[in-house]
Amino acid sequence: MVPVPTAAKTKKRPRKSGEGGLVANFRYDLKNNKGLLGLTLPAVAWFLVFAYAPMLGLVIAFQKYSPAKGIFGSEFVFLDNFRFFFGSQDFVRVTVNTLLLNTLFILATNFVAILMAIALSEIKNKYFKKVSQSVIILPHFISWTVVALLIEAFLKTEGGFVNNILAAFGAEPIKFMQTPELWPAILTILRVWQGAGYSSIVYLAAITGFDQSMYEAARVDGATRLQCITRITLPLLRPTIVLLLLMAVGKIFNGDFGMVYAIVGNNTLLYPTTDIIDTYVYRQLMEQSNMGMSSAVGLWQSIMGFIMVVIMNKVTKKIDSDSALF
Repeated sequence: MVPVPTAAKTKKRPRKSGEGGLVANFRYDLKNNKGLLGLTLPAVAWFLVFAYAPMLGLVIAFQKYSPAKGIFGSEFVFLDNFRFFFGSQDFVRVTVNTLLLNTLFILATNFVAILMAIALSEIKNKYFKKVSQSVIILPHFISWTVVALLIEAFLKTEGGFVNNILAAFGAEPIKFMQTPELWPAILTILRVWQGAGYSSIVYLAAITGFDQSMYEAARVDGATRLQCITRITLPLLRPTIVLLLLMAVGKIFNGDFGMVYAIVGNNTLLYPTTDIIDTYVYRQLMEQSNMGMSSAVGLWQSIMGFIMVVIMNKVTKKIDSDSALF
């Protein structure tokens, strides 16, 4: 008679990580992958201290915050801080300006960065390539305060570099500092000059990782450089482009305060096209010392940025699911 194996004699197959639920997987990794989990502790600690712990300060957005009383002693006003901003007559203007300028910055900077990366990838002389990379990255490290001084020297009405050239040809001077319609283009050009070279590093790194045998096969078949770029480089670069655009959209409601305030400053004549949410909130904070209102606006910007990322990701998933962020 053949003995029937009992439950005690049967061996349980070791479960692989990923087979169970989230809690079960964590327990499995805690038991079997202690070393790998230990490597993640510094990153987890960094995020807890510098990313999640400061989120407790969001309660200020619902308080009439007083530094003397602190977070736990300040009076709760709930949505009054939000009403202060949304009920302002400047709410629509600063929001539209922020979205318009950021859209121009994102599209123009990424477009030029892609062109730069492709151009650098086509350079064969390694010394010239390294010098070119250093030159186009250098503007990223120049302070906006220095740029503001240069802009004043270039664009001021009396004695400015541009107007001196126009005067030499007998043309009328352009009053840059009094013409708000010109400044979205001026700020976009400055942003591209400052950020496109630095952004091109990511695209260049992606291009460098492409399989070079595809280019060799295309050249054997008679493809030109332009055809290699349009038929191989750009399609392979699409996931990287989409990823960076999605990440940039997450901050579309956050204006570049350092840039705009350093260059425009308190020039009220330029406010119709250059006054953004961040500069508006800064002025209100300086005038009224209302930290609750500034915190409420910051919370609103973060929520709207998150919503924009989710929407753009869903649109991307419908068009090309492989390029979606999540």
